Amino acid sequence: MHEWTKDSLLMIGFSLTRQLQRPAHATVFPLPHSPSKAPPCALPLCPSLSSIAAARRRHDPMASSPIFVGLPTFLLLLLLTTSGLFGQATGAVAPGPKPAPLNLTGILEKGGQYGTFLRLLKETQVGEQIESQLNNSFNGLTIFAPTDNAFNNLKPGTLNSLTTQEQVSLVLYHVLPRYYTLSTFETTSNPVNTQASGSNGVYTINITSSSNQVNVSTGVNETPVNNNLHLDFPLAVYSVDKVLLAPELFGAKPPASSPPPAVAPEKPNKGSPAADGPSASAEAAPSAASPEGRITERVLLLWVGLACMGSLL
Repeated sequence: MHEWTKDSLLMIGFSLTRQLQRPAHATVFPLPHSPSKAPPCALPLCPSLSSIAAARRRHDPMASSPIFVGLPTFLLLLLLTTSGLFGQATGAVAPGPKPAPLNLTGILEKGGQYGTFLRLLKETQVGEQIESQLNNSFNGLTIFAPTDNAFNNLKPGTLNSLTTQEQVSLVLYHVLPRYYTLSTFETTSNPVNTQASGSNGVYTINITSSSNQVNVSTGVNETPVNNNLHLDFPLAVYSVDKVLLAPELFGAKPPASSPPPAVAPEKPNKGSPAADGPSASAEAAPSAASPEGRITERVLLLWVGLACMGSLL
């Protein structure tokens, strides 16, 4: 669609009007209702506008009226003008290219020192979850990305000692479910939930800000927030020099409660009556060493003697 300027359209209309108003020439198209005249042997490939106008005047005397002469010109100008306007309007409202989806992996790879964090994002599949949420999020996300040196400063075997679910919680602990700038960090209230937080209020962090410096504290360690790797809604990525250690994973655990000690049986004293082995009824009986015991012993001996004498008799 050609774009016509106002001056060009006016010049075309003026030229057409002048040609339509010129007198007819002899070489015009023959009348369709005059069989006496033979048609010309050949028609010109491009008949002039003046010839066409003369033929129209011979067919219809009203064609020479200024109204009929100017009407085609007006319609032509209107068509060209509206075509140009529609072309310009169509170009103005044409949608632009859609923005490319956010690529967290590409942002971290561009940083050049986040290989361990990238590996954890891939192994736990949290990276795919984050990118899917970013493209359908109204609140955005904020990510604290530990450097490779931050992971190297952990005790050897720290990551391998975690289960798969604990590694997922560790990665989600570095993701906030909102888009935070440095200024919004100053007005946030603690504790701040993370993507690993549940309804019971675990896996939270505290954010403090002073003198244009933002610090993140977990209760186990604390680290400053360094330069941002990406800061454009809905994603903010900040570099940190320490791995955020959640108390639920790395805090001091209370010692396991030991079972109560078994009660040992009491050993009887040697001087107690239980050592001698008599029963309670025996303890109530008089002992042989007492005066009553001696009398009883003598009575028994007397009965035994009498019994022996009776057997002899």
